[in-house]
Amino acid sequence: MTEPTTARPPIDPTLKALVDAFPMTFKASDGVEVARARLRQLKVPPEMLPDLRVENRTVGHGELTDVPVRIYWPPVAEQSGLPVVVFYHGGGFALGDLDTHDPVARAHAVGAEAIVVSVDYRLAPEHPFPAGVDDCWAALQWVSEHAAELGGNPNRIAVAGDSAGANLARDNGAPKLVFQLLWYPTITADLSLPSFTENATAPILDRDVIDAFLSWYIPGIDISDPKALPPGLAPSNYRNFAGLAPAFIGSAEHDPLRDDSALYASLLRAAGVPAELSNEPTLVHGYVSFAMLIPAAAEATNRGLAALKAALR
Repeated sequence: MTEPTTARPPIDPTLKALVDAFPMTFKASDGVEVARARLRQLKVPPEMLPDLRVENRTVGHGELTDVPVRIYWPPVAEQSGLPVVVFYHGGGFALGDLDTHDPVARAHAVGAEAIVVSVDYRLAPEHPFPAGVDDCWAALQWVSEHAAELGGNPNRIAVAGDSAGANLARDNGAPKLVFQLLWYPTITADLSLPSFTENATAPILDRDVIDAFLSWYIPGIDISDPKALPPGLAPSNYRNFAGLAPAFIGSAEHDPLRDDSALYASLLRAAGVPAELSNEPTLVHGYVSFAMLIPAAAEATNRGLAALKAALR
């Protein structure tokens, strides 16, 4: 776990002003549609987005044949043999879609000079755990099998995701991945970690929001003993991390999930897996979605994208 920074710096003032102006927190009693509307209010002006070749498809693997994805091609001259990044959006397993995270997916395609396949997995509460996990696994298998027809290299596939998406983006061993880019992942479901107490009233993700997500995603599942949870829900409970892809894990000091990131990095390192942890002292949960508007968030995001690009090259 990361130790809180001594007399830690406050939240970046530009970011603080933005989240104060557009509060995004909610309670379970507000209902999921209110929560989804809060997330959709964060929009990047279209003229700020990079102009890329984009295509929507429906893909699948095995019995799952109807997973929507959006594919982005990077603005590079050579359009064959490109690395491929499978991206999973955040939103507590209940919010978000291809549109809310379109700017983030575009940033990954440009920053990594890679094809990005963004996955629109099923959401809770309509589809609780493990529906989204199943969709994400099926989409990854499809990418592995069809990378070449997209102009990609099936031997250079990485996963990336933010928050809940980083939980879904983890390396499960098949197909063989070259990198994991995990933005402030939820890994343990252990609410006793210090960062949950220190950041209980943090912007974007506070305890009310966390409780809402848990009630929607895993209704009826007891998390009082986090170590007893299935690894598909809490990846920290996998028995063996050896041989997984190297990782860059981005965390934020003012985020309840800060210690999840540090714990996962330590588990990977203990298994001999290279894992870079970058804890951002003035940022909050969700900072990648603010990268086009907040300079400090852009700098932090670029660190992760540079690591992804280097690994894919």
